[in-house]
Amino acid sequence: MSTAPTIWQPAYIGIGSNLSDPRVQVLGALDRIAEIDGVRLVRRSSLYGSPPLGPADQPDYVNAVAGILTRLAPRALLAQLHALERAAGRPEKRERWGPRILDLDLLVYARERSSDSALTVPHPGIVERSFVLYPLAEVAPDLDIPGLGRVADLKQRVAAQSIRLLDDRAA
Repeated sequence: MSTAPTIWQPAYIGIGSNLSDPRVQVLGALDRIAEIDGVRLVRRSSLYGSPPLGPADQPDYVNAVAGILTRLAPRALLAQLHALERAAGRPEKRERWGPRILDLDLLVYARERSSDSALTVPHPGIVERSFVLYPLAEVAPDLDIPGLGRVADLKQRVAAQSIRLLDDRAA
């Protein structure tokens, strides 16, 4: 994986929250992503509601996707996203698929394909997650995710029954 791109690279970030006023958390995360040095927020999806992927005894999630251009290398971008999560109050240790104040996932970074303990791109699980594919299809329907296919085609393969479009206003 490259270390320091000198040109702007496209990347897509999944955003989710189901604690501490999730709509406010997601909308605030979009604002904070736009403020990262070396990042330009180009597009953002609507907000979507979805049931939790993990334990059912937790609130529903609010999800969105940000389409950005960045000069940051993938790991540097991921480090910035983790810093935003910590600033929002996300604990370092957490239950897998448990409740989250803020969850930021680097979904796709340019045409990169990488898998190691620190970072996997494209993000694993994209193809079966409607709460990722529906907002991603709003932002980049024709995006060809390396090794997986075109977003609009992938979206057609997942059920929409568990996801709902939300009003974008925080309240």
